[in-house]
Amino acid sequence: MTNVVVLIKHVPDYAAEWELSADDYTLDRAAVDGLIDEINERAVEEALQIKEATGGEVTILCAGPDKATDAIRKALSMGADKAIHINDPAMHGSDAIQTAYALATALGTVEGVELVIAGNEATDGRAGAVPAMIAEYLELPHLTHLRKLEVDGETLRGERETDEGIYNVEATLPAIVSVNEKINEPRFPSFKGIMAAKKKTPEVLTMAELGIEDGTVGLENAASQVTGVTPKPPRAAGERVTDEGDGGVKVAEYLSGQKII
Repeated sequence: MTNVVVLIKHVPDYAAEWELSADDYTLDRAAVDGLIDEINERAVEEALQIKEATGGEVTILCAGPDKATDAIRKALSMGADKAIHINDPAMHGSDAIQTAYALATALGTVEGVELVIAGNEATDGRAGAVPAMIAEYLELPHLTHLRKLEVDGETLRGERETDEGIYNVEATLPAIVSVNEKINEPRFPSFKGIMAAKKKTPEVLTMAELGIEDGTVGLENAASQVTGVTPKPPRAAGERVTDEGDGGVKVAEYLSGQKII
């Protein structure tokens, strides 16, 4: 029996035009529709497969504003058993270190957790460091960027994919892992799952309820801040090459001039 917690994130729609807030240059999440990050769906799927093979339960953990409930509902409709939602305006503008601290603190409230699964990086930030930071806070072994995961009793085995090749890695439970896009294909929520998710009420936690002191998280105490932005310049018109028998030469000259070849 393996009790799994899956970390998910509510991110802006990939197809939308993202904007930064004019006052603090943080991502204006209210200006666009959001959804559960695609890599998180794969993390949920992996947790559900482990539950189906070994028993236990799957808990969703998410930090975000009210709109993050949509992502939580999606995970619950896939088959997760319950959810915890860290929802506090004090989290606004938190960096990766602060986010990891809040998530690690919340994980400490979950009884019997043996395995934590996350995506390798979120599409709205791509820091790719939060799972490892959580592992450091909780002093847990961590296996990151896995394309394959196997749970064998108290042992985890996985394949980590890097630019240098594939590495076989191993750890002992309890542990935290992050997975990449090759780990699986997430299931579609069934009608039964969607209806069941409507009856599940996520547990909502604030910083105070987690025992996190004022000022520990949030923009003012973040290790990095954006102090200014420059709009992306409009796309310039392309250069047209008329082929008069020497089109190939002209294209090659252009590519050479741009130092592409």
